[in-house]
Amino acid sequence: MKSFRIETYGAPLKEFNTEAPKPQGTEILLKVRAAGVCHTDLHIWDGGYDMGSGKMLRMADRGQALPHTMGHETVGEVVSFGPECTGVKPGDVRLIYPWLGCGKCAVCRADTEQLCPSASYLGVFRHGGYADHILVPHPRYLIDIGTMTPEQAAPYACSGLTAFSALKKIGKERLAEPILIIGAGGLGLMCVSLLRAMGGRGAVVADLDPVKREAAIKAGALATIDPATSDAAAQIAKAIGGPLRSIIDFVGAPSSWALALGTISKGGYYVMVGLYGGETMLSLPTIPLRALSVFGSFVGSRPELIELIALANSGKIQPIPITKRPLKEANQALVDLRNGKQVGRAVLIP
Repeated sequence: MKSFRIETYGAPLKEFNTEAPKPQGTEILLKVRAAGVCHTDLHIWDGGYDMGSGKMLRMADRGQALPHTMGHETVGEVVSFGPECTGVKPGDVRLIYPWLGCGKCAVCRADTEQLCPSASYLGVFRHGGYADHILVPHPRYLIDIGTMTPEQAAPYACSGLTAFSALKKIGKERLAEPILIIGAGGLGLMCVSLLRAMGGRGAVVADLDPVKREAAIKAGALATIDPATSDAAAQIAKAIGGPLRSIIDFVGAPSSWALALGTISKGGYYVMVGLYGGETMLSLPTIPLRALSVFGSFVGSRPELIELIALANSGKIQPIPITKRPLKEANQALVDLRNGKQVGRAVLIP
């Protein structure tokens, strides 16, 4: 089995050649057909998340062991499975739900195992899809992709699911009004497409990169804004054409927080998804006096992913740009993503 793993945080990925694991119990071994390259992988590659004031949430402290195979947006073809596995057969092509919990606690029993305090996410804590094979612990995590190709389906496991779950937190009533999306990377573009497919009014998109702003227009954005301009708030207000009641922030930086707080109306919903990092000062009375609702949104649930794949197969979602790259280019794909050269999603093909 070939895989590209982190051997040392921050260093180039290293190629490993090992025996493919033999599935036991309910486990399934799949041949990887497509693996998305996500911005979260950059944080994992760096070894953690910037928490501000020089503090870092380290992957090693969270239980990640090296060498580690990243990749949590994976479509695979069933090769073999353990004796206790049911409901699958060799040749099945499935999207893998990677946000595994313990399966036993109240959070998992409520079908929100992405929030389980004993997480074992594929590509984060378990070996993921930057490989030619992947081991999945149970068939419940395999989702039929319908008529989609593997490279189209793979980003839905994180990029699509994260955007979908964030939009659902805003709610149908507010989606009938224009919203602001901060960030036009893979997540932002996916959100623009999903918003339309879900019957929303549309979005104004803020991004520093003119190429990504153009991609947002092609994806169906109502307008785009450069947040670095001195009159960005005025431009947003004009483009929205009324009170700005809903913002989804796919950046999660002090600058995007400032933009959101400077533009959102009283009673607004602010959903923060991005993990760029850092910290910010907040005048605490701001939240109650302006009746703001601030949501942290982390990926999404397995039922939400099933619902999303059904929506994708309905043909209502405009596909985001996909760049297919061979597995051996995993390292360069990460470098290009870090340097802002990737529009849409890069997907590795073993």
